[in-house]
Amino acid sequence: MGDLNRGRLLQSLFDLGPTSRAGLARHIGVNRATITGIVQPLIDDGILVEGEPASSGGAGGKPARPLQFSRNAPQIGAVDLRHGSVRTALVSWTGEITAVEREDFPTEAGDPRAMAAILASLSRTLSAARQPPLGIGVGATGMIDTDRGVIVKVNLAPVLSGLGLGAALEEQTGLPVYLDHHPRALLLADRWFGIGRSLRTFAVLYLSDVIGGALQLDGHLQSGPAGAGGELGHTFVQIDGEVCACGRRGCWETVATIGWLRRQAQAAGLPGAEEMTPALLAGLAETGSEAAERLLDLYARNIAVGIANLQQTLAPNHFVLHGEVVEAGERLRAAIEAHVGLLVPPRPGSEPRVLLTDQRGLATLRGAAGIVLSRRLQFQL
Repeated sequence: MGDLNRGRLLQSLFDLGPTSRAGLARHIGVNRATITGIVQPLIDDGILVEGEPASSGGAGGKPARPLQFSRNAPQIGAVDLRHGSVRTALVSWTGEITAVEREDFPTEAGDPRAMAAILASLSRTLSAARQPPLGIGVGATGMIDTDRGVIVKVNLAPVLSGLGLGAALEEQTGLPVYLDHHPRALLLADRWFGIGRSLRTFAVLYLSDVIGGALQLDGHLQSGPAGAGGELGHTFVQIDGEVCACGRRGCWETVATIGWLRRQAQAAGLPGAEEMTPALLAGLAETGSEAAERLLDLYARNIAVGIANLQQTLAPNHFVLHGEVVEAGERLRAAIEAHVGLLVPPRPGSEPRVLLTDQRGLATLRGAAGIVLSRRLQFQL
């Protein structure tokens, strides 16, 4: 029960920000004596500090001193593992990122330079830690077995398929290592450090060269057995559609990735088609290009089809976008939301909203830290 209450208190500070002892007692439903018993060891261990006294508002009495996370609390090692590259960093409990390192590696199966690159980047990052980190979180692309800490398969980087990364990093660092699917790391970044703090139920969608997603329903992160959920890019949107990289036909990824966008841009004769991005396409549309405007609208609709299926199935209501799609800004966001509104029958109190993450390029690193915080501190997810 003590560990449970400690986790609830720390989780409340992520949700509420700096909060007094009395406020925390009310929020988690325990008495002041229990709060004091939880808080003092956390202060002694350098996890929490007391802020400046808040004004009593003229009501008299001793001003409350809000509790908040200490900048000197043990940092968290974070790994962002993608197709052909790795980034590592140290992340504080307030989301500050330091000691960022990066390495590229070949993607061909069996190339030993991939593991060497991961270890080299992480080693340089950990050498900057002022004390042993709380643990290491890894947000990795591809199919992930979270129970065994293994990357099962990565279509775009075969070198990572079958890699027992969790055990390898634990052996090298002596720290606990937690591995999870990249989109779930993005959701935890929004959940603990960003736009998702105020949302009990929401979905995260990563839209770039691949598509992935994660769901939080009524405060609970949905993972599936051994982390099997989240492969939203391989849900079907066209029964007899194009062949996907996974070998099946009609996956969402065949009509809403950057690769699809570039092929369509080339077919439409748009300038810079081979390097087209959502941001560049939105810029062309802003200049008055009708071809760009049509393609942007089609891209928005194809994204909306997948969102509409999720809304009809689980009604997350809020969809937070990540990836290159975010760089296209408000024009594309509004177009996606409009198409979702047309595809989903209206229902009072359940109007789907499309949002842009406020984390941008730091989301996976913060989310990797969120994996460690959630697991080590027994947060109720």
